[in-house]
Amino acid sequence: MMEEIKKAILEFAETSKKSKFYFKDLEKAVQAKIPEAKMRDIKKAATELVNEEKLIYFSTGSTTMYGLKGRGITEDQ
Repeated sequence: MMEEIKKAILEFAETSKKSKFYFKDLEKAVQAKIPEAKMRDIKKAATELVNEEKLIYFSTGSTTMYGLKGRGITEDQ
């Protein structure tokens, strides 16, 4: 299940028009593909993808967003 969620997250991140997105956007995209996915599992999968350096965190100061590593302008580029 976790691998399926990760795959859905990466598919959403690669096809999204935006380079950064909120967790709620990730959650909706995953639940559209995997309706039984729970928020906690989606959060864990997103964190694992960050740890694997496939996704990055992007902080605006007031909120944290996710982005696909290498896509868009980020602080480390």
